Amino acid sequence: MADSGWDLIVVGAGSSGAALAVRSAERGKRVLLLEAGPDYRSAEMPEAWRSPNPIVALLHPTAAERMVWQGLDSTRTDKQPPALYWRGRGVGGSSSINGQIAIRPPMADFADWALPGWGPSEVLPYFAKLEDDELFGDEPYHGRGGPTPIYRTPQENWGAVDAALHRSATAAGYGWAPDVNAPEATGVSPYPINSRAGRRVSVNDAYLEPARALPNLTIRGDALVDRVLFDGSRAIGVRAVLGGTATTELADTVVLSAGAIHTPAILQRSGVGPAGLLRSLGIDVRADLPAGRGLQDHPIAMIQLPLTEAAAIKTPDDRHTNVCVRFTSAAGSPEGDLMFVSMNQSVLAMAFADTGAGAGAYGVWLNQNFSRGEVSLVSADPDAQPLVRQRMLSDERDLPRLRAGVRALAELARADETAPILSGSLESANKELFAALDNDSELDDHLLATAGDSQHATSTCRMGDPGHRDTVVDPDCRVLGFDRLRVVDASIFPSVPRANTNLAAIMAGELMADRLD
Repeated sequence: MADSGWDLIVVGAGSSGAALAVRSAERGKRVLLLEAGPDYRSAEMPEAWRSPNPIVALLHPTAAERMVWQGLDSTRTDKQPPALYWRGRGVGGSSSINGQIAIRPPMADFADWALPGWGPSEVLPYFAKLEDDELFGDEPYHGRGGPTPIYRTPQENWGAVDAALHRSATAAGYGWAPDVNAPEATGVSPYPINSRAGRRVSVNDAYLEPARALPNLTIRGDALVDRVLFDGSRAIGVRAVLGGTATTELADTVVLSAGAIHTPAILQRSGVGPAGLLRSLGIDVRADLPAGRGLQDHPIAMIQLPLTEAAAIKTPDDRHTNVCVRFTSAAGSPEGDLMFVSMNQSVLAMAFADTGAGAGAYGVWLNQNFSRGEVSLVSADPDAQPLVRQRMLSDERDLPRLRAGVRALAELARADETAPILSGSLESANKELFAALDNDSELDDHLLATAGDSQHATSTCRMGDPGHRDTVVDPDCRVLGFDRLRVVDASIFPSVPRANTNLAAIMAGELMADRLD
């Protein structure tokens, strides 16, 4: 036991870290939860971030600045300049700023990972444990009464773009799947949303707020962790900066849950990462591991829909999306490798979209992809944001499938079922896309120049066989070569799941809380 009295330090109060810290404290551990951004009570969350539509907060003069990491840029593809990469800052992490989508990965993802302790039968109980599913909670593969509410907007309250995507996809032969989180569900589905009474429920609300009275849980905000401290190969604590003052906290076990961008940055500053990079920055190398390598996200392409006045959203708080279509691009492709999404207001690809009230869109994202990027320090200064290169669509297997997805999406946009919501020509609203649509090379160039991401960063500290060159943590989330140091967040996923990542990240925190010794 370290002299401080902490059994466990958890770095990062996002989707994984909040769940892990609270469940560990409930099991009797003395837990210190450190968060680089602000700590605040649920009642103090800016109302703009409670809205069903994240554009309300993103356009607010101060809400985004407080809760989104500033200065964190990323190049989406190798053909694009850097642009802001939206990551949550403060208790709740990205669960406080995301689109509130509560889709589970298909169990096939975990079967494909083929990692002991992470198979479908082992993760499913934790997905059920974390949720309170309003419609399907009594199903054996769902949960009722858990911390995270799961809501689906009734069809009569969908937006015009939601309804048009449903009509056009159904007419094109995509089946209806009322519960996208049911095993093997494919087709047209309403989005499950982590909200209650029309208001966002983050992990700060669901996990931390009810646990703040626990005497053995301490939460400290504005605590920027510089690096992990070691005694030989054993992690003994962290060095953090609080209010401009460096401080040391010691514990029996350290868990990094700072997310797929900042967890590898902390490891690299601690001397755990690619040796050449570390030496170039004057950082002593403790372990030459690929921390920061393997970054994945879901690339998304959009078709803008010029909406009629009747089809446009009526108030800023109208929900921006309610309908998705999970499907397989072609025979022989990974199952469920593409997803169509409706956008009543174009906010999903935040760095690229027209966000006006009359600007809707259909989108398609590559739900399962092979391209990988990287996160690399540019300085040993913890205040310096790392360099993020997503390198989306760089693997030759990805562009053909997204190309097929865009062409299928164009058919839906041109369908009779979409026409009633359009105020003008699709071709005029999407000149460059439609000019390139029938030429593979030109369409690829267009996608490389315009594809956005879905803010689903994963896989920068990959979990796997300790003997594999890509592995950073073993299936117990232990950093290779070190004692009492683990990583528990989306950075450990071997690949980006075929779903939004929030529920999977919470699941990892729930699962690992039961496995920490």
